[in-house]
Amino acid sequence: MAFYSGYLAKMCGDRPCPPRAGWSEMAWSWLGAFVGMLLVAGLDRLLFRGTDGVLMIASFGASAVLLYGAPTSPLAQPRNLLGGHLLSAFIGVACYRLLPQLDWVAAALAVSVSILVMHLTRTLHPPAGATALIAVIGSPKIHSLGFIYPLLPVFTGAVLLLAVAVLINNLVPNRRYPLWWF
Repeated sequence: MAFYSGYLAKMCGDRPCPPRAGWSEMAWSWLGAFVGMLLVAGLDRLLFRGTDGVLMIASFGASAVLLYGAPTSPLAQPRNLLGGHLLSAFIGVACYRLLPQLDWVAAALAVSVSILVMHLTRTLHPPAGATALIAVIGSPKIHSLGFIYPLLPVFTGAVLLLAVAVLINNLVPNRRYPLWWF
């Protein structure tokens, strides 16, 4: 019984909610996210409209939260952003190729193996789990990219978001990005 009460007690939390960010911090986060996502979406539309190519994937929205909203997080650093997305994209494509008829198993395998590999390589980036999942459950357009998917859209889009993060996050004296590269 003691095990269960201790186990359940851990689920209640014992800390207050952290304070809200200041207005300046929120404004810079908004600006970075807007410019970063606008760049990727604009290039997607300019270069790939009416083709089978794609540059914008949903997991970039979550990366934007980390890069512009929490730039000092270890999960937002360039090694994590680029390595996490690239490795997870390759894993996602491989899982889909290995188990195309069992996409529900391939989806679970892609995310779980991605987490393991990101831990092993010190590239943990939560949005990259979605990148692996997109490779499995994505549209036929995504599936048709095969092993190009990790390079375009994944790596290319992540590099664009990173470039904006470096530029925007360093415009303000009290923000610094990155804390480390590799």
